[in-house]
Formats: sequence, C-alpha cells, structure tokens
Amino acid sequence: MKATSLDDIIAAVSTPPGPGGIAIVRMSGDGCIALAQKVFRGQDITKKESHTITYGHIVDPQTGKDADEVLVTVMRAPKTYTREDVVEINCHGGHQAAGKILSILFGIGARMAEPGEFTKRAFLNGRIDLSQAEAVIDVITAKTDLSREIAVGQLSGHLARRVHEIRDKLLSLMASIEVTIDYPEHDVEEETSEMLLEKIGALFEQTNALLRSANQGRIIREGISAAILGKPNVGKSSLLNALLEEERAIVTDVAGTTRDTVEEFMNIGGVPLKIIDTAGIRETKDTVEKIGVQKARDLAIKAQLVFWVVDASRPLEAEDKAILPLLQKEKTIVLLNKADLPMAVTAADFTGQFDPEQIFSISAKKAQGLEQLGDYIKERFLGGKLSLDHTVMIQNARHQAAVQQAAQHLQKAMQTVRTGMPVDFVSMDLMEAYHQYGLITGESVEDDLIDRIFSEFCLGK
Repeated sequence: MKATSLDDIIAAVSTPPGPGGIAIVRMSGDGCIALAQKVFRGQDITKKESHTITYGHIVDPQTGKDADEVLVTVMRAPKTYTREDVVEINCHGGHQAAGKILSILFGIGARMAEPGEFTKRAFLNGRIDLSQAEAVIDVITAKTDLSREIAVGQLSGHLARRVHEIRDKLLSLMASIEVTIDYPEHDVEEETSEMLLEKIGALFEQTNALLRSANQGRIIREGISAAILGKPNVGKSSLLNALLEEERAIVTDVAGTTRDTVEEFMNIGGVPLKIIDTAGIRETKDTVEKIGVQKARDLAIKAQLVFWVVDASRPLEAEDKAILPLLQKEKTIVLLNKADLPMAVTAADFTGQFDPEQIFSISAKKAQGLEQLGDYIKERFLGGKLSLDHTVMIQNARHQAAVQQAAQHLQKAMQTVRTGMPVDFVSMDLMEAYHQYGLITGESVEDDLIDRIFSEFCLGK
C-alpha cells in the first residue's frame, strides 16, 4: 500500500460492481460532509445530526446536470466505522451512477481510497485492533456459517481479549522479576523458581490451547481440497450433483463424458470443501480425455481428501484396481456407489487396505448415505461439534505463527528457570513472548506488515 495521509478525504464504491438495486459511495475524513454538500442539491447536510439520511440529487459541477437521485447518510466522528466523519451516498446500482458520482468527488478534492483503507483508518484511530481488522475480511470471505460465526466472534474481540489477558499476565510476571533483580535482599530463590514455573507453565498451557485450535481454524477458514476419483461411469458426477443438490455436472451413460475437472465450493458438516470432479481414470487414446485423466492422477496426489468412487453393483475390475496405487490411505474415503442396487462389492473387499470407518455405502442417484458421510468428515476434520459460545479459535496463519513463537519462548523461559540461570534471562524470553502476542493485536507490529495486511482488502472496505 502506498504511503497515505490520514488528513486526506478518501472515497470508494463500497458495493460490488454490476447491476443492483443500489450502490454505495463512501467517503471518510475531516471535511467530507462539507465536500459532499458542494455537489448535493437538497437540504444542507452540514447542519444535519449524525446518522441521519437526506434525500436529494448529486449534481455535476461541470455541467450543472443531475448525476443521480440519491440518499445521503451523514455520520459524525467519533461514532463511525473509521472514527472520522463519514458520508455514504446511496445511488442507483450499476457501473454508471456510482462511477459518475465517484469521479465528481475526485474532481472536488477527494482521492481514491487504497484497498482496505477505511478499515486501516479504523485500526489506526483505535476503534479496532489488528486482529479485529483482519476478521473483517474473514467475515466477507466466509464460506460456511461456522467460518462466519468464528470471524464475527473475532470481530467482536474474543481473540483480542484472550491476547490482552495473556499479555497482562506476562507483564505482571516481568514486573515481579524486575523487583527480584532490583531488590535481591528480598529474594527467596526456591520460592521464586517455583512461582515462576507455575505461572509460566499456566501461560504455556493457554498458548498451547490456542495452537490446538489453529488446525481446525485453518480448515474452517480456508477449507480443504477434495478430489472425486474413479474409473468412468461409476457415478462421480452424480455424486458431485448430489452433494451440491443441483445439476452441476453432466451425467450420461457414455463413458468419458467428464473430460476436464469441475470445481465447486460446498459445505459438508461445517467443513468448506473445494470439491473437484475429475475425468474417469482409464487408458485412452483420445487426446482430450488423456489430458483429463492426467489431471485426475495429479489431483490424487495434491488433494487433501480423496473420494474414491466404486460401482458397487459390479465386481471390481482391472480399471478399479489400477487406481489403488494412486491412493494414500490416510486421506482416502471409499464410496461404494449404487448401493440401491444389489451389491457385488462390499467393505470386506478392502480388508487390509482401508479401515472400515473409511468405507461408505451410498447411492449418489438417490442421495442415500450422504448424511453419514458428512458426519464422518466433520468428526475427522473438526473433532465433532464445536461450542462457539466461549471458543477462541485461531483461523489466521499469521496469528498461528506468532503464537508458535510465543510458545517457544515460554518453553525456553521454563528451561532457564529449571537450569538455575539468572532470572533476567527468563525476563528476556517472557518479553519475546509478550512481543509475539502483540503482533496479533497490532501493538508491536511494523508499518510494512500493516500495509501488507490491508492491501489484501477490497476497495471500499
């Protein structure tokens, strides 16, 4: 992000581009209300109370013509998103109206907001901390209700409060050590060591609890890639359609219908999956189909989860068995499809190759067995149900890295106490842990990292 000034008045369209009922042009900065009044024909908005809406028109000062019929919302500092004066102009949706109004505002003194600059100002002006700012983008990009709930909790300050609680304890502990250093005549070494080990150990356990949540949090935030593999005509595309509950992939009796990958995001038991339907794996001379088969083979290696679909109404064939070497046991789920027909293949046919809990009898055509499949995926990746009422969960890789570093320094601090080294060495490791936690909330973060974080936001937010 470029170096920008908080004294500038910034503007951007805050709604998605394209046709819609309304579009919102947002401005923030000292003087933005008076600036908007220069091109607003209606009641004087500079005299309006905060958080009021006024009807009128935006006028092009170059031509004197109306640009659009609008509703203008005035919000006065500090009770705004950025803690600055904010104006939101509600105009008709589509590219033209919002674009015209934005160009008019640029012509009278506003500038284009950088990506994420409204939220960056909220952070710099102290309305939210860095973890809450990052939660904004998590709410926007949430793929499931579970992901959204956790992001909203972080936006509400759940993670920030836990971080502040740990940092306060670290600060108190470091202050106690300083007293020991400054007034050695009051030091009782044995009691001090026991006290330090107990208190650092408690902080270490709290830190590890956050780390244990990180794997679940990453899955909930980012999802997992899941490939559907199998020979032609076993029901892979039917499975995709059944999981999505819509006719997304073409289904025919002709082998080799699917020649390229078909990708969709979906939610199974709260776990977001990027599910990929692949071409049937078989030997073929068709050039296009051969490319699709190679893609399927590659995905068998790269995907985090593999659904191996078998036509259970027919005995296993050489094409089925040729797929086995591509499969890694730990990430494979075997789906015995067409279970609505007499079964020629059962779980017993895979004894020694896959565990019984990895094998499901389903009917993609009749959507049978999919609920049990969803329960298994949720249990496998999220450890069953999550109680979000009091859960603080790490979803962000940056936060995870900081907590990992804090854990390492706390572990070093305990080792320093056990080996009888001077307590000022303990204080140094505690200070490093304190610093790492500060990176999460932004209290000890560098400007270039702040710029990088907000550059990932969309315009208008």
